[in-house]
Amino acid sequence: MDPTVATPISESSNITDLVVTNGNGVKGLSEMGLKTLPKQYIQPVEERITVSNILPQESIPIIDMSNWDEQKVSESICDAAEKWGFFQIINHGVPIEVLENVKDATHRFFNLPAEEKRKFSKENSPSNSVRFGTSFSPEAEKALEWKDYLSLFYVSEDEASALWPYACKDQVLEYMRGSELVIQRLLEALMKRINVKEIDETKESLLMGSKRINLNYYPICPNLELTVGVGRHSDVSTLTILLQDNIGGLYVRGNNDSWVHIPPVSGSLVINVGDALQIMSNG
Repeated sequence: MDPTVATPISESSNITDLVVTNGNGVKGLSEMGLKTLPKQYIQPVEERITVSNILPQESIPIIDMSNWDEQKVSESICDAAEKWGFFQIINHGVPIEVLENVKDATHRFFNLPAEEKRKFSKENSPSNSVRFGTSFSPEAEKALEWKDYLSLFYVSEDEASALWPYACKDQVLEYMRGSELVIQRLLEALMKRINVKEIDETKESLLMGSKRINLNYYPICPNLELTVGVGRHSDVSTLTILLQDNIGGLYVRGNNDSWVHIPPVSGSLVINVGDALQIMSNG
């Protein structure tokens, strides 16, 4: 066999080598010109999003944060958190260029050659705080997720500047700094609903002490209906701040085991109540 001829993925004996070990990720797999989805990525029927389990014309609230201090804004935040656990915010104060810059930086990182991204894989990363990977836990999952990711745990500015990938670190740090005031104001409103009248330094450290940002990349998929980018899950955090691109595909749990699509709204941020806050608020 001519060693320069790529082996079709359907004949590959070990997809893990191509996607995980060699750092190509799902992006590299997608760019091979696949006509059908590799069987490793086919999800069980109950894990897929289908027309039959989507609630039509349902949507999470979109809250205008122009006037943070108004009582009705605070009430809208808390009501949405209680009913849905999700809501979108607009006019939140994070500049549009900051949001666009971090999206551009995400594409810049995932467009790096495989050998560059592989430097941040579990085996090669200079820090446990920096991790490039694919799927969620490919060595343990029965069906893989159709995504690549870069996970960045924030320890300090110095560590981030030294160890985070050059292709995206400045824009990610700018996004994190820009989001802090938003998070503080959201927490102030939510804590008042559970009778925490003031957030002192100790409480703020508890609620905001750890910060992690994940850059998620979902390549073009030949059989989108058979797989998922991220499987059903909840976040362990107090809050998750999620920035969508304009493609869509984000779903949250509605009633009766159904799903609700969150359409992209230009300049918005999606807020997700995490497990920690749900526990603190007694559900």
